[in-house]
Amino acid sequence: MSYRAKDAIVSKSISASQPPLARSQQVSVEIWASMSDETVDVLIIGSGHSGGMAAKVLTEKGISCLMLNAGPVADVKKDTEVKPAYALPFRGFKQPGTLPHVFQSDEFNANTWVDEKEVPYTYDPQKPYNWVRVRLFGGRSLFWSRQSFRLSDYEFKGKSHDGYGDDWPIALADLAPYYSRVEGIFRVRGRAEGLPQYPDGNYVLDDSPWSGCMQRIIAAARQKGIPVCKARSAQGEDGLASSVNLLIPDAIATGRLRAIPNVVVRELGMDKNTGLVNEARFVDRLSRREMSVKARVVVLAAGTLESTRLLLNSKIANSSGVMGHYLIDQVYGPGIACSVPEARDGKSTEALMGGSALIPRFRNIDTKAKDFIRGYALNLFSGTGGMDPKHFPEYGEGLEKKLASYHGSGFSTGIMGEVLARYENHVSIDKEVVDAWEIPALRIETKYTDNEFNMARDAVDTSVALAEAAGFEVLAKNYDPNPPGYSIHELGTCRMGDDPKTSVLNKWNQSHDIKNLFVVDGAAFVSAGWQNPTMTILALAMRSSEYLAEQMRMGNV
Repeated sequence: MSYRAKDAIVSKSISASQPPLARSQQVSVEIWASMSDETVDVLIIGSGHSGGMAAKVLTEKGISCLMLNAGPVADVKKDTEVKPAYALPFRGFKQPGTLPHVFQSDEFNANTWVDEKEVPYTYDPQKPYNWVRVRLFGGRSLFWSRQSFRLSDYEFKGKSHDGYGDDWPIALADLAPYYSRVEGIFRVRGRAEGLPQYPDGNYVLDDSPWSGCMQRIIAAARQKGIPVCKARSAQGEDGLASSVNLLIPDAIATGRLRAIPNVVVRELGMDKNTGLVNEARFVDRLSRREMSVKARVVVLAAGTLESTRLLLNSKIANSSGVMGHYLIDQVYGPGIACSVPEARDGKSTEALMGGSALIPRFRNIDTKAKDFIRGYALNLFSGTGGMDPKHFPEYGEGLEKKLASYHGSGFSTGIMGEVLARYENHVSIDKEVVDAWEIPALRIETKYTDNEFNMARDAVDTSVALAEAAGFEVLAKNYDPNPPGYSIHELGTCRMGDDPKTSVLNKWNQSHDIKNLFVVDGAAFVSAGWQNPTMTILALAMRSSEYLAEQMRMGNV
């Protein structure tokens, strides 16, 4: 039996750009009897990339799993419809006053995102944070941009390189075999570049030619000793690279995975005699019925902040006092917009324009930058479409002429910058605010500092220098980062480490305090790097789950 959401999910980003999730419709869901006498082998909380990987690995190792998810199973055929913008009340734009922190939302996909009134969080108004959440089955894996990067030892061993922060308890060599297997599952497209800061992997070869404008940028960058590379992106299957089409179906095929949608976990319970976690208490989000389930092992995969919120509300696994601290993400927003003069006035061609590239981190590798440590990458984009009117100080007929002339000549850059891990950037429980199910909300305290702002300025100045050297016209520059959280890459609030006094998890994503509790999402990160974290989350979840399976086989957990 499956639940349906109270409101239909109307999402352009699913219906228009992605095919029906044929394999995900095999997801078997059930109603769980409250206070059942059954004890499940492994309880997995969350169904995104990390939860899906845990389910795949564990069930294929012969272990039975129960998966809980806070939202419904999306049926694209039933829950979406195609409508033109003029048929919508706000003509496709976001309804004023809704989802103020989800810049990605509009009227087509508004029902996709978590309602901030239903599930609030708090922060200092002077230090805003954008927490973007999805509670569909499959979570944010349904909307992943699919950029697929490995961390390098400049990230894993950052302290050893520059003296700041802490090293991870693992190195690239420890995770490389898992990266390779994940890249195979997700069919990552790329090519070998031979750069230590941009580790090579197991790729579907990208041998596409560079467009003319990209060749000019490459030449300009070469003169400055800056590498320009092909980006790496998961192809997945049928344009989708999520847990619901690449991971969970394999787990279901074993016959060892059950899943319950539309249940919100309230807290985890402990066995006072053993010191082990043994129960999850949850509520049906529609009926408000309170339920619980006993478990031999609990795997948290609800996303960095939701997993941390659950642990903080449960008041467990925090003997170090570190839980909730060292919140990190990545700097997004700064960049430039340009025009390639030779592509204007109808002269744009696919040979001249189009395509993308990536400049991986190049600062603080062999030499030291003046005003910041660590580094950033730059995404480079060019296209044959229209230009954004905001880049021209014109209006009326003058603006129309500009847009017509510049059509097809656009080139832009955008930063992906590392945010330093700081103890003072943290989350805690706000005892004055609860969500729709009376679960205490999260309070987020974080801000960017001079390191991030100086890094952003360098990224923009470097972009301008490269564009001008390539003969492009720079139309706009933005030095201002978007608010923390905008990247949707929140990480680090249950960091791993070798010392139980300074970390929450060990190198296997296992709680130092509670040996049958694992956290396999982004909360385990020690540093963020500039890279999209999904490949690392997946590789860590695979590695941790294989370790867990072996520990269960040996009777240690």
